[in-house]
Amino acid sequence: MVVLSRVLPGRRQLNYQEIPVQFDRILLAALVLVAVPAFAQTDFPSRPVRIIVPFSPGGAADTLPRLLAQHLSPMWGQPVVVENRTGAAGNIGMEQGAKAAPDGYTLTSAPVGNLAINPHLFSKLSFDVLKDFTPITLVASVQNVLVLNSAVPANDLKELIAYAKTRPGKLTYGSGGVGTQAHIGGEIFEDMTGVHLVHVAYKGVGDSIRDLLGGQIDMVFAQIPAVKPHIDSGKLRALGVASPKRTPALPNVPTIDEAGGLVGFQAVSWYALVGPAGMPPAVTAKIQADAAKVIFLPEIRDRLQGLAAEPVGSTSAELAAAIKADYDRYGTIIKRLGIRAD
Repeated sequence: MVVLSRVLPGRRQLNYQEIPVQFDRILLAALVLVAVPAFAQTDFPSRPVRIIVPFSPGGAADTLPRLLAQHLSPMWGQPVVVENRTGAAGNIGMEQGAKAAPDGYTLTSAPVGNLAINPHLFSKLSFDVLKDFTPITLVASVQNVLVLNSAVPANDLKELIAYAKTRPGKLTYGSGGVGTQAHIGGEIFEDMTGVHLVHVAYKGVGDSIRDLLGGQIDMVFAQIPAVKPHIDSGKLRALGVASPKRTPALPNVPTIDEAGGLVGFQAVSWYALVGPAGMPPAVTAKIQADAAKVIFLPEIRDRLQGLAAEPVGSTSAELAAAIKADYDRYGTIIKRLGIRAD
């Protein structure tokens, strides 16, 4: 376990209302109407397809492509194999996906962190996320929630902020590593509230939740599926959902904006399917259309909602817009706060 702390005296608070936030609009449009582009006849696929997952098995980044593969394989009459290529905060798997042949037979399951956050944290990436990938479809989004160890004497977000301000540098928040959404969410929270917390970086989000339950740290921005059982049992206290609107998974938990008046606060996790740059448009369109069909199968939709994930199934153009919107938004935040991972 590595403990990172920082003191940034006198920094100007960033006005998060000035940052363009387009993802929620794109997500809503995609949910209302899944536009399936017309595509030319293609014999794709005529051999096995692989989906690279840049993280270890388990978690949404791995679960979602496996659900896709399970249904795309019989649809296509070809094996669809998920391969976990881990390391370097997902950058190793992303590099392999970017450098694969652009024929549609190698795809990558890419979370928002790798497409919109990591490019601003790592100075020596061997690929450009805006140039070296073909957006295919935004598969699903997963909401994050700020959870607090029940021993911390704060019943809501405003009480937590007031409590933290009287104890600068005393309260801790955990994450699955530098640059993860849990980390960036904590940085944004500090910047918007003026509190000073201590960031504790773990090798994985599971470790941070374990220590949160054990009282070694005070809070975590976590994906809802990972902490909902502990919220339901009363071991953890949910203070706010890090999205523009409430989630059906935790209908009684307000947004962080509602709970603490932090206008514009959002840290939504989303997961996309991309391929290497230069893929034939007909192949891209076929993969997008078939993946969207799978995403909205009743059993898949129910499974995703059971994981507190919202199915999207966007078009390629909508995904490209979502990537660019969050790329710019997180870039502004990361540059402003001076966060680096190397």
